[in-house]
Amino acid sequence: MAGPRQRRTAWNPAPRYNDGYRERQVAFKLYNSLSRRIEAFEPADGETVRMYSCGPTVYNHVHIGNLRTFAFQDILRRHLRQSGWNLLHVMNVTDVDDKIIAGAALAGVPIGEYTRKYVEAFFEDCERLRLERPEKIPAATEHITDMVRLVDRIEQAGHTYQIDGSTYFRIASWKDYGKLSRLDPSGIRSGARVDADEYGKDDARDFVLWKASREGEPSWDSPYGAGRPGWHLECSAMAMAYLGETFDIHTGGVDLQFPHHENEIAQSESATGKSFARFWVHAEHLLVEGQKMAKSAGNFHTLRDLTERGYSEDTIRYLLVSTPHRKQLNFTYDGLRGAAAAIERLRNFERRLGGPFVGSDSLASSEQCGHARSQFRDALDDDLNTAGALGAVFEYVRSAHSAMDREEFGPGNAVEARGLLEAFDSIFEVLKPVEIERVSADEVEALIRERATARKDRDFERADEIRESLAKRGVVLRDSPSGTDWNYAT
Repeated sequence: MAGPRQRRTAWNPAPRYNDGYRERQVAFKLYNSLSRRIEAFEPADGETVRMYSCGPTVYNHVHIGNLRTFAFQDILRRHLRQSGWNLLHVMNVTDVDDKIIAGAALAGVPIGEYTRKYVEAFFEDCERLRLERPEKIPAATEHITDMVRLVDRIEQAGHTYQIDGSTYFRIASWKDYGKLSRLDPSGIRSGARVDADEYGKDDARDFVLWKASREGEPSWDSPYGAGRPGWHLECSAMAMAYLGETFDIHTGGVDLQFPHHENEIAQSESATGKSFARFWVHAEHLLVEGQKMAKSAGNFHTLRDLTERGYSEDTIRYLLVSTPHRKQLNFTYDGLRGAAAAIERLRNFERRLGGPFVGSDSLASSEQCGHARSQFRDALDDDLNTAGALGAVFEYVRSAHSAMDREEFGPGNAVEARGLLEAFDSIFEVLKPVEIERVSADEVEALIRERATARKDRDFERADEIRESLAKRGVVLRDSPSGTDWNYAT
């Protein structure tokens, strides 16, 4: 039987749970984008899962499409740990690339100053969504030496050339190029190359490893001249620095398969002669009301946008992980309302388990609970089928409510049910509401007046700071022609 629920501090290592995972032989299966098959997974050494995740590029606030990928990675790491394995999870922070350099130049500040607020905002979002902290979170600018060494290895293997001070990877020299994305590089025009960190899908070209510096851009000295690393090079160097030349799992959004992950494989394996990652696991796209998310379409949302509308972090997390990661998620406001209702059903059931119970313990209810726990684990073992895992829990909750109504549910059944909910929340982490410092009505009104003055003075930065500060403390502002009203988020 499970004991009292253990809680963790957000972004600290999570506690282990004795929820039955260790009492069975693990049979975890994952879809591997490299083989295009579902394969049985276990770490290469049988003990520790070495996993790398492409982290944020910190030139702006992350949007809910990004957060869907990070939330899926959180479910993956929780299930891996609950399955009895140790975990060494590395997630990078890209703090130098084309977009960051352009944004910092426009703002007239150094890139470190420009990225700092977005790094802090990203970690805040992760904490609010209760995403566990990876064991290592390296920043690109901290590993320039590793990147230069990797370029040297690729050069020694005969896969580079230099033009105008930049060093490129010659993809025609790597016979396995395209094996992840299934791209045929045979039609590439000789000499076609690209300097940009990002470029069009299926636009296969030689890509830059070390980019020559331009006037006003940040740069580092190297044997290849003053410059900076290409985006693709950054991930390969950081992954191998912490995980070795071959590791177990590489994760990211499906949009990164090409060119980013394809280029990671080419530059890494050409340097080492070894497989880079054994499993490639990708999260599908997130749509908003059935459409691709874009600022021009008016459907571009951040976590802050949604909490300001009154939706809780628990509700957003639930919706992000309720659809299995290999299926597109259609993010809708109806879906958010449905997620809130689903969480409340589970919380109501948890409250009802406090008793009193008129009936005696029931063998049938006990067996139903055990069956639900097995179904829950089996669904997650089946390529992280979160929808199936949720279905198992809700089916049991319905049957348990009926058993209580028939007085065929006793205190022992309640202990078993609480154990199931604990196993559920060790993965989904939505049952306990986020603890928010409640702000008084007088303080809210004072801040609204200060915000109105700031807007009148066109100090929009301060006005936005006040709105975001109140949102973090559970206060939702609504502007209208007649003024600003507010209420506490539910």
